[in-house]
Amino acid sequence: MSAQNSKAKQLIILSGKGGTGKTSISAAFAHLSAAHANSHPMVFVDADVDAANLSLVLEPESLEPKEFWGGSLAEIDPEKCINCGACSPVCRYDAIFPDPKNDQVQWIDPIACDGCAACVYACPEGAISMVRQHEGNWFQSNTSFGMLFHAELFPGRENSGKLVTLIKQQARLYAEDIQSQCVVIDGPPGIGCPVISACAGTDLGLIVTEPSLMGLHDLKRVLGTLRHFHVPAVVCVNKADIYPEGTRAIREFAAAEGIALIGEIPYDEKIPRAMIEGKPVTVLFPDSSAAKAIQEVWHRTFALLHLQED
Repeated sequence: MSAQNSKAKQLIILSGKGGTGKTSISAAFAHLSAAHANSHPMVFVDADVDAANLSLVLEPESLEPKEFWGGSLAEIDPEKCINCGACSPVCRYDAIFPDPKNDQVQWIDPIACDGCAACVYACPEGAISMVRQHEGNWFQSNTSFGMLFHAELFPGRENSGKLVTLIKQQARLYAEDIQSQCVVIDGPPGIGCPVISACAGTDLGLIVTEPSLMGLHDLKRVLGTLRHFHVPAVVCVNKADIYPEGTRAIREFAAAEGIALIGEIPYDEKIPRAMIEGKPVTVLFPDSSAAKAIQEVWHRTFALLHLQED
């Protein structure tokens, strides 16, 4: 690859909810990209930091975990607190109470605290300070299919968007270092904050949906999100043969919206069997109907990204 083309393309795979087959397709893409002998190695990101599961299939050898420090929460120094109560009225989140262990001082509930710092300014004794929080860990892991960037946000933490941005940035920098052609992002489900962070700056969005009214509804929501960020989109229907009328409705919607429907993957029991084994379906059952359909989706996606072979 020439220096002019060193910037890696970014493909994001999305779905309106969990369970549509997004991660199964992402894992198969990892295997297929590694098996494509004439292409540069690709880099993979599991952007579902609240419930990451791509690593369950790619079996990574994790390098040293790195800490993710997110927002700050207010904490009271009991040695300085005089229990004047000035902090409690300014807290909009009702997070300040008498300390259950020492009723002579105040205590801030870390779950209820939103980190607004109003109490810090209200305290006449300077007894309250904002303390940064260790909110999760992120990993750069070797797999047999390429490098995987993934993370885990601790339960109850709310900075998933920032953590997604962090691992995406790390993956992009790594991809540039090794002159990779593409970063493949297994996106979070839905259209919330982590999805917005995962979408930003991507070159193509592959929306995985199912043939149902809910699938069509979710497709429209995800498509709207991608269009808001000016990300071109294509559609793939998983389990396309279980409800032909639903698949037909998705075809008609895609045609009306001018987006390509690049694949229809049939229902295949080999996919759940592969997931139980913790392997991509294209590895365990390469001749299955689902594996062949996913391979077609992969080749079409590869072509749309204009990735160059050696």
